[in-house]
Amino acid sequence: MDAEVPASDYGEIEGLIASDDSPVGIDAKKTHVIIIHKLLQIEERLKRLERLVAGRDT
Repeated sequence: MDAEVPASDYGEIEGLIASDDSPVGIDAKKTHVIIIHKLLQIEERLKRLERLVAGRDT
């Protein structure tokens, strides 16, 4: 598994979640919302692929 994040992606993500108001430097709520949103997108894509494989593509 390649855990390296391209520098351009890293910088973009870092900019999205950064927070000067947080002691750890990121907005935890925003970070979790982004993660959950992406997981929901992945879940929907997986469902579409499963339907396609089963021959029920809609």
